[in-house]
Amino acid sequence: MQTLEFLTETPNMTAAAPFNLSSDLIDELLRGMRLRGVQYRRIQAGPSFGMGFDARPGHAYFHFLAAGTATLRTDDDSLFELSAGNAVFISHGGAHALLSSADRPVQDIGGFDATSLGDSVCAVDASPDSPPSTLLFSACMEFELGSLQGLGSLMPALMLIDAQGQRYPGLMPILAVMEREVAAARVGYPGILTRLADVVAAMIVRGWVECACGNASGLVAALRDPRLAGALLVLHQQPGRDWSVAELAAQCHTSRSVFAERFQATLGIPPLRYMTELRMRLASQWLTLERLPIEEVALRLGYTSQAAFSRAFKRITGQPPGASRQNIRRPA
Repeated sequence: MQTLEFLTETPNMTAAAPFNLSSDLIDELLRGMRLRGVQYRRIQAGPSFGMGFDARPGHAYFHFLAAGTATLRTDDDSLFELSAGNAVFISHGGAHALLSSADRPVQDIGGFDATSLGDSVCAVDASPDSPPSTLLFSACMEFELGSLQGLGSLMPALMLIDAQGQRYPGLMPILAVMEREVAAARVGYPGILTRLADVVAAMIVRGWVECACGNASGLVAALRDPRLAGALLVLHQQPGRDWSVAELAAQCHTSRSVFAERFQATLGIPPLRYMTELRMRLASQWLTLERLPIEEVALRLGYTSQAAFSRAFKRITGQPPGASRQNIRRPA
């Protein structure tokens, strides 16, 4: 059974929220976020519809129901009712369907007639023989969290957002602007949609971390722990520095042994292993997204030679840096 997290103002969530997460850590998280290959669909449907979305590992889906109602069915056949103003974020790209009712047959979304509105935007009519009563704004994208990519695996598979709720007072206006941009199709609007999608995704991720959805574990728990957060902050701000465990412990005003034990218990790996894995996540991003030379990446991350960096990269990722760069070039 997959978990659905409700990112809305509820008594339980309000009680869980005040853990005083460092704003610096939130800033670091949001700065590292990247959305790539965003594809948008403006979907209208009549009273009877069934749309299927294939699993897309390494991607995230976002659906906003602007009008009407729908039933969300996950790949384990769990059902969730959606109404106008609800949005769904599927962080791991799992297969799912949106239906007018649970018993409706499903057709893959790619099988519907679509009208191109630009390089990355199309309009879909899921019920061409009926007057539209449901309006859905849908997007699929590669979801990258930069140096805090470890958070991605901790996010719930499904998150339901009440775009009209008090926790997200700015979300509904942004979604409305996105809808108007698609409808008007003015020059340059795909670029505007991409930037607005960045903002929407950032708000959702921030809300999830802030309201402490689910039981805290791993990196989420560490980010909220004042005895660990200081060390995590400097690691992410200065990944190229040759940190020692004692120096990291000093950032948290605790002893080396207490810090190391707590770090291992919370994150499951020793501090210096975490530092190495963080460096390799950053290296992957810089090599594939920013196209930096291998020697520059090695220097940024504190390695005295390209050979030493390449050995560390292969040990953590299973492939040399050059192969990582080549893989991103292959068409999907």
